[in-house]
Amino acid sequence: MTAYRIRSLGERLFVALWIGLLAGGVAAQERLQVQLDAPDSVRPLLERHLRILNRVDQRLPEERADRVALARRTRREVAELLATEGYFTPEVTLERDGDVMWRLSVVPGPPAKVSAVELRFAGELAGDSTGQAERRAALQTAWSLPAGQVFRQAAWDEAKLRLLDGVASRDYAAAWLAESRAEVDPDAASVRLSVTVDSGPRFFLGPLEVSGLKNLPPGLLERFNTLRAGEPFDQERLLALQNALQNVPQFASVIVDIERDPALAAAVPVRVQVSEARSRQLGFGVGYSTNNGFRSEVSWRDVNLLGRGWELASGLRLEQLHQTAYADVFLPPAPSGHRDSVGVASERSDIEGLTLTTHAVGVARANSRTTARGKIDTRLALRLQQETRDLDGATATRRKSLTANWSWTRRQVDDVLDPRRGDVLQFEIGGGARALLSDQNFLRLYGRYVHYRPMAERDVLILRAEGGATLASSRDGVPQDFLFRTGGTQTVRGYAYQSLGVHEADATVGGRYLATLSAEYVRWFLPAWGAAAFVDMGDAGDDRKLFEMKKGYGLGARWKSPAGPLALDLAYGQEDRRLRLHFGIAIAF
Repeated sequence: MTAYRIRSLGERLFVALWIGLLAGGVAAQERLQVQLDAPDSVRPLLERHLRILNRVDQRLPEERADRVALARRTRREVAELLATEGYFTPEVTLERDGDVMWRLSVVPGPPAKVSAVELRFAGELAGDSTGQAERRAALQTAWSLPAGQVFRQAAWDEAKLRLLDGVASRDYAAAWLAESRAEVDPDAASVRLSVTVDSGPRFFLGPLEVSGLKNLPPGLLERFNTLRAGEPFDQERLLALQNALQNVPQFASVIVDIERDPALAAAVPVRVQVSEARSRQLGFGVGYSTNNGFRSEVSWRDVNLLGRGWELASGLRLEQLHQTAYADVFLPPAPSGHRDSVGVASERSDIEGLTLTTHAVGVARANSRTTARGKIDTRLALRLQQETRDLDGATATRRKSLTANWSWTRRQVDDVLDPRRGDVLQFEIGGGARALLSDQNFLRLYGRYVHYRPMAERDVLILRAEGGATLASSRDGVPQDFLFRTGGTQTVRGYAYQSLGVHEADATVGGRYLATLSAEYVRWFLPAWGAAAFVDMGDAGDDRKLFEMKKGYGLGARWKSPAGPLALDLAYGQEDRRLRLHFGIAIAF
C-alpha cells in the first residue's frame, strides 16, 4: 500500500480545514441537549446530581438501542435521587424534541412521611435497672426523625448516627448499630422505621497510657489529669482532658481516646498521644497606647525549665512612661487544680510628676475553675518590695513592704474578645503590717463590675463601675500599688493617664479612695467597624469629704481586630476643659 505524502503548505491548510469542519459538524450534530421540566422542590437536586444534565460532553447515541438505554438509565437515576428526598412514586417522561433536543419532565408525587418508629436496644443497656430505663427513654425522646415528618435519606442517616452517638458517648463505648430498616409503602406514601442498637458492656476507665514524651518529665501529664481509674467512660470527660492538655504550652498536639474493645471494658486504658512543642521561644513586640506611649518588648520563654516541665516567662518591656523587667517561673498545676509561681520584677515609671522605682520578689498561687455562673479565677500572692518615690518639687523617699493580696474574678460573657452579653465581677483584698516588714499598717479593698447588654441587632451597652478604699491612718508608708490614681483610657476619658489623684508637691500621687462610673453605647454599622458614645466620671482622693467625681464624655471609633476591638476615642474632660485623644484595646478584663 502506498501512502500519500502532503508536501505543500496549501495542501496542509486545505486538509486541516476539512478535518476541522467535519469534526465540528459531527460534534454539533451529536451533542445532546436536555430541557428539564420539574417543580422547584426537586429541581436543584436533579440539576446538581443528574448525569445527563451535568455532562457537557453528552452525545446523542447513534444506535437506537443505545438511546433507549440512555433514557432508561436517566429514569432510574431520577427515581433514585427523588427517593433520597422521600418521593417514591415519581412520574418521569423523556420525550424527543428534534434531532438532539430531549425534554425531561418530572412529577415527584407526594413525599412519603414516617408512619411509625420502633427503637430497640440490646446489650447491657437493655437491663431492668432504673438508670437504664431512664437512659432508653431519653434516647427515644431525642430521636430526630419522629412519626409525621417527611422521610429523607439524609435525615434518616443523621438520626441513626445521633442515636448511636447518644449510646456510645457515655458508658457503652463499643455500641454498634445491630439493625436498621426503612419499610416503604409507596401507595400510602409512608415509611416504617426500625432501629436496633446493641450497647455492649459498660466501660470503666483504667490507667493512662502516655506516648510521645521525649524531653518532658513523665509525671507532667499526670498533674493535668482529671480522670480517675474506675470511673465510667464518658467521651466528654476525655475531650475535656484533651482540650486542657492542648492549652498546655509544653504540648503541640494531643489525642485522648480509648480502644473500644469489649474485652477491655472492665478497665480500659486511656491512651494519651502527645507531640511536644518547642520548649524555648524568643519573642519581639511593638505597640502604642495613649496611656504609656510607644512600647517595645523582648521576651524569652522556656516551657521545660531545667527539664522539669516548669515554665519560665521573662522579658523586658520599654514604654515611654513605664519600663519593666521581669522573670516568673510557673510550676505545673497540683492535683487540686491550683498552680504556684515565683517571680522577680523591677519597674520604673514617670507619670504625672511621680517617678516610681520598684524592686520586688513574690510567690503566688492561682486557681481557675468553671461553674454554672461562669469562669472563676482566684489568686493569692505574697510580695516583698522596695519602692523609691521621687516627686517633682520634693525629696525622694524610700518605702518597703511585705504584702499579701487575694483576688477573685468571675467572667460570664458570650465572647471573651468581643463580648455582647454577660458581666465581669472582680474583688481584691490585701495589705501589710508594721510587724511584718512594712512601714505602715494598711488594708486595701477593691471591687469592679462590668456589664454587657446587647441592644438592637448588633449594638451593645457597656456599664462599668469600680471602687476602692485603703484603710490606714494616712497614705504615708503605703505602697503606690495599694493606693489609687485614675484617668485615661478605660477609666475616666478626657483626662491624662493617672492624673486624677492627690496633689503632692508638683506631682499627682495615689489616694486612699477611688470611685469611677462609665456608660458606653457601641453601634456596629459594619461587621468590623463601629462607633461609640460614652460618659465617664470618677476620681481618686485622700479625703472623702473633698471627693468630687470628674466628668468626661465623647465619641469614638471601634474596629474588631484579631486581638479584640480597638478603640479610638475623642473625649472632653469637663474639669480640664480640653479634648483628649485616647487609643487602646476596648476590653479591660
